[in-house]
Parts: sequence; structure tokens; C-alpha cells
Amino acid sequence: MKILLIEDEKELAESIKSYLSGNDFICEWTDNVKTAIEKISNYEYDCIVLDLTLPDGNGLEILKEIKRQNKSEGIIIISAKETLETRIEGLTLGADDFLTKPFHLSELLVRTQAIIRRKKFKGNNFVTFNEIEIDILSKTVKVNGRKLDVTKKELDLLLYLIGNQDRVLSKSAIAEHLSGDMADMLDNHDFVYAHIKNLKNKLKEAGIIDYIKTVYGLGYKWQNE
Repeated sequence: MKILLIEDEKELAESIKSYLSGNDFICEWTDNVKTAIEKISNYEYDCIVLDLTLPDGNGLEILKEIKRQNKSEGIIIISAKETLETRIEGLTLGADDFLTKPFHLSELLVRTQAIIRRKKFKGNNFVTFNEIEIDILSKTVKVNGRKLDVTKKELDLLLYLIGNQDRVLSKSAIAEHLSGDMADMLDNHDFVYAHIKNLKNKLKEAGIIDYIKTVYGLGYKWQNE
């Protein structure tokens, strides 16, 4: 799962980034409106954690831009502004949740997980696709009730593919999902092919049909046929 953290307090940002990364999220960080809008325009995230008071503007301007672009990312506002008016304005503009500073990182984590479950997996901790069952919390995969041994990257890839069923995902989009904006610095995205191949082989060995379709020249698609 990939998070964009928009926070200008460096110490807090580093704490959040470290905590979320330690809980298997890829967490990118920016501390200003300009870069945040560039990232939101160029990449996709599972959730955006948004501070309101930023050095070059108000975080609500970012929220408006997210909605103007019809982005579907979950949004949690984190702010020291605890007035009712601020919370109402943020939620009215389209935020999914509002967390007042200071907060416990564990609370931010569970709220982030809850938003992603609601946005991507209909609010469930279990993602089921035909004979495949994924427990998001325990990070385990079963096929017809038998545990399937997958790596963390393969689990992330499987969730990403199922969460975007019938949608063609480019190799670069998959690379960014698995590695964050570090993918831009790589000479190629061949590691995506390797992860796709390994996941396909494991699913095949588990006795299920190949749901991962190659769309030549475009990318890959999870398809139920």
C-alpha cells in the first residue's frame, strides 16, 4: 500500500514515515503544496495524509485539487486546528477523516487501514476473489483454504491487481506502487516482470486459472476469465 504524507514538521513527518513504513506501507513524503500537487498529478496513492498548515499555502487547496482531478485516494487530514469549522470544511471538501494533533501513531495507522479497506475492499479485512482469500491484517493468502507462500511484494502486487480488477495497469504504475517514487530513478522496471512471473507461477501451482493477463504494449490486467 502506498501513502503520500504531506507534512511540514520534519520531526513529526519522519516519525509518521518510519511508523507507517514499519507497518508495510510505502510512505512518500513532501512538505509543501507545490510538490504535493505534482505528486498527486503524476502518481496514484492508496491514501493521502494531509496537513493543513504548509509553508506555501493551505492544505485545503491540495484537497480541492485532488477532487478537481477526480482522484479516488482516501484522505486523512491531520491538523492542530481543532475548531469545528475547520473539521466541517475539510470533510465537506471531500476528506474521509480528520485527526487532530497531537495523536498516537497507532491511531493514524488504524484509521489509514480503515479508509483503504473501505475504498479498495468494501470495508472488509478479507479480500476474496473466487478461490483466493487474502487476510489483510495477518497478510496471509489462501487458495481453496490452503495457505499460499508469497513474499511481501507478491502480496502487495496481488492486492493491487485484485483492487484494480479489469483495469489495465502499466508496468510503470505497478513499479511505482511497489517501490514508490524510487521507481523513477530506476533504469528499467524489469523487476515488475519478475514479480508478475513469480506470482503467476505460484497461483498456477496452487491449481487456479491464470487471472493475470498481459496486455501487450500496455501492461497487465487482473481478469476473471
